[in-house]
Amino acid sequence: MREALIANRPIDKLFLLKDAHGLSDIRQLARESGIPVVECDRARLNAMSQTSAHQGVIAAGAAHAWSEMDDIWQKAGQSGQPPLVVVCDGVEDPRNLGAIVRTAECAGAHGVIVSKRRSAGLTGSLAKAAAGALEHIPVVRVPNIPALLKELKERGLWVYGAECNEGAKPLGEVDFSGGAALVLGGEGEGLGRLVKENCDVLVRIPMYGKTQSLNVSTACGVILWTIKS
Repeated sequence: MREALIANRPIDKLFLLKDAHGLSDIRQLARESGIPVVECDRARLNAMSQTSAHQGVIAAGAAHAWSEMDDIWQKAGQSGQPPLVVVCDGVEDPRNLGAIVRTAECAGAHGVIVSKRRSAGLTGSLAKAAAGALEHIPVVRVPNIPALLKELKERGLWVYGAECNEGAKPLGEVDFSGGAALVLGGEGEGLGRLVKENCDVLVRIPMYGKTQSLNVSTACGVILWTIKS
């Protein structure tokens, strides 16, 4: 692993055994290269490793290069439409994030933005779930979602946070005209407090059955098509 880091191999994220000895140099090399480091217990590392012979460190390789924010603005400018972006606050399942990327591209969004630390990487399983969409829509990684939302507002976008609670506005009561950023929370936890505080409007999908929430990628599709309609 040290050699891979020194050689600048494309690594998306590094998973290190929590409180492990002898890995401080690997941690330092990763940070110097801007690679997110996630500390986790042995059970999680064993689940990620096919052989359990991981020696306390596992690297997730990137199946696709990350884009830059300028790529999103360029794509929006070329479309002649108001910017439409999807922001993911802690979506850590690669299949969910891949489905969101696929859905966003199908809906005509101009980019997907994720958190640098609390997000799935651009792995093979994500690429498979995205079904080719990674080739057609920029996916950008940023260090701070609340700061990003402030930047989007400065560019004239309205920020809509997806929520399940009754305090959020039903989709049918929201005016989605103009540039928009749809913010989706992570599986189970939803939107973080600071992220909510930086949303202009919290929106919800009305539920008519017994189950009171949708999978995050499904919710993404419902809201994006409402924005576009």
